[in-house]
Amino acid sequence: MSVPQQSASAENQLAPPARPHGQRPASWTAGLAFFAGVMMIIAGVFGVIEGIVALFRNEVYVVGAEYAFAFDLTAWGWVHVLVGVLVAAAGAALISGRAWGRAVGIMIASLSMFANFLFIPYYPVWSLLIILLNVFVITALCVYDRDSAAA
Repeated sequence: MSVPQQSASAENQLAPPARPHGQRPASWTAGLAFFAGVMMIIAGVFGVIEGIVALFRNEVYVVGAEYAFAFDLTAWGWVHVLVGVLVAAAGAALISGRAWGRAVGIMIASLSMFANFLFIPYYPVWSLLIILLNVFVITALCVYDRDSAAA
């Protein structure tokens, strides 16, 4: 009869501490927000480099068939420089813990996704990779909860 009592106490020792339903560990959400900030800074720097290349060495990009949203590569260069600076600034705001950084980060990552979607005919693989990266950043920012991260 004493054997079931011992296994029950052993199960209680191995069980994780109880948390309210839906609450995640603090380090997990804080880590995702930091990940999103770092990825935004990296993507912003790459966006600025991509824009500078479009401004000064536009023969790097291949212009294929006509696309509904055809713009001059110089215009795309300025768009990518501006969006890259905004993405990097939003990432820095996230890392520094600004309260508004999360909402701005989601909006700027969405803007970056839209700009790269329109840039697909010029540099398809890179544009699709940046879109995917922005999906991960938006996901990380949406699951972040300041209350559980502060706990």
